[in-house]
Amino acid sequence: MVMLIKETKLTTLYDLDPDLVNWSEGDPDNPKCWSCSKKCIITLVVSILGLSSTFASAAPSSAIEKISEQFKVSETISALITSLYLCGYIAGPLIWAPLSEMVGRRPIFIITLFCYSIFQLGDALNTNIVTILISRFFSGFFATAPLTNSGGVFADIWDPFGRAISMTLFTTGTFIGPALGPVVGYFVASSSLGYRWIFWIMMIFGAICFILALFFLPETFSPVLLSKKAKSLRLSSGNQSFYAIHDKADFSAKSILRRTILRPIEMTCTEPILFMVNVYMAITYGLMYALLKAVPVIWTQIRGFKHVQMGLIFFGITIGAAISAFINLYLIRPLKKLSEKWHGHPPCEFQLRGAMVAGPFLTIGIFWLGWTGAYAVIPWYVPAIATIFIGIAFNLLFISLQSYLIEVYSSYSASALASTTFCRSFSGVAFPLFTGPMLAKMGTQWALTLIGCLSILVVPSPFFFHKYGTRFRKESKFAPAIDLKLRHLIENEANSSQRTSFEVDVEGAKKDIESVKDVKI
Repeated sequence: MVMLIKETKLTTLYDLDPDLVNWSEGDPDNPKCWSCSKKCIITLVVSILGLSSTFASAAPSSAIEKISEQFKVSETISALITSLYLCGYIAGPLIWAPLSEMVGRRPIFIITLFCYSIFQLGDALNTNIVTILISRFFSGFFATAPLTNSGGVFADIWDPFGRAISMTLFTTGTFIGPALGPVVGYFVASSSLGYRWIFWIMMIFGAICFILALFFLPETFSPVLLSKKAKSLRLSSGNQSFYAIHDKADFSAKSILRRTILRPIEMTCTEPILFMVNVYMAITYGLMYALLKAVPVIWTQIRGFKHVQMGLIFFGITIGAAISAFINLYLIRPLKKLSEKWHGHPPCEFQLRGAMVAGPFLTIGIFWLGWTGAYAVIPWYVPAIATIFIGIAFNLLFISLQSYLIEVYSSYSASALASTTFCRSFSGVAFPLFTGPMLAKMGTQWALTLIGCLSILVVPSPFFFHKYGTRFRKESKFAPAIDLKLRHLIENEANSSQRTSFEVDVEGAKKDIESVKDVKI
């Protein structure tokens, strides 16, 4: 969209077409103009949805032995309870994220949360292992919607500083989920309630999330809201010429297929930033699940901890995740002033500061865990402290990189996060398959040394994005790169105290507005 900068304020040129419906300044229906309290409630609800999704990914892992005993199957088969849930994570993003950019965020949240709760009921009432495995796949398939669509919600309602804070809260919640799940699971499975109550708890949690979304999660996607506004204006005024850009979208079967399954794939293949972030996130996510596989070996096999005691070790990761949230809040403090300077569109690469800090924490934590955890003579709390560093690193990486993608791809952020969730979930399924045999054959210290060396390879990645990100964004088809368009204007503004406005290709803008009528989204 071509813009005017006047007295440091951006004004769109929608008014060049009186029939094209857009938000007026301070419009109370505009999600970005909603009250701070309303935005905070939405952010909290969405963060709880994310926590519920990832909590369910790991909680049943504590019941694998009991399920194996009841249904007389190997633990390898029972381990598919986790793997198939993550397979659902692979399939779901290709549908839910792009679909939310067509029909809106709210319908996707409501439908998927309802279906997720129903399939949790199937797990709780299971009569055979096949029922559990099928239900787990579809639970993961529907549970992935909060992970991919929440970033889009934050982009809809917050300015860059607010998005950074909300992503810190959301990502911390989603990261605590896999660490908290086994803790709760081990306690429940070892109690008189039995392992089935793990699934009952997840179903109750899912039902609560459904109710929260139903009553406290309004539609936030501006194109859909503007389409409703245009429809309302047509009815109230009798003028059938009013329209929103979203009304011109092509909703044919071919277009829907292109924008759902094919758009994340297209973005992955054509966007260098997204492709490289996906590789980075896939490796780190795989490392995380590999390390979660090492925890039972270090504390149960080597140190003789009971399952309930071993489950408490995961609190170290939770503590680290909480610490990393405060670290990120400290790192993003300058973003508010930076956002004002850049008229609400600061350079996206600012979001990478957390990832730059996190890399060394991750490598240190992995080597620390491997070489202190392998020897029973070393007190149990020494490797446990390493899990705090690992928690700091992983959560800080996820906060930073997901925030970066949201800023880079803006209205396409849901599709970008869908691509990332697909790739990292695939890695989360694959890594545990060879981690167990690797720990058994190489020993804990050498297996984690190999994993630590792999983590060293990805440490430079955020620095690479920071240096070359603007170059890639400039050539991007999906990244608006508004900060790059503003750069020369801000430089002119700084060098000229007398000029108060800059007109930018107004005639071209008029042509752009005319062409909007024929655009196919």
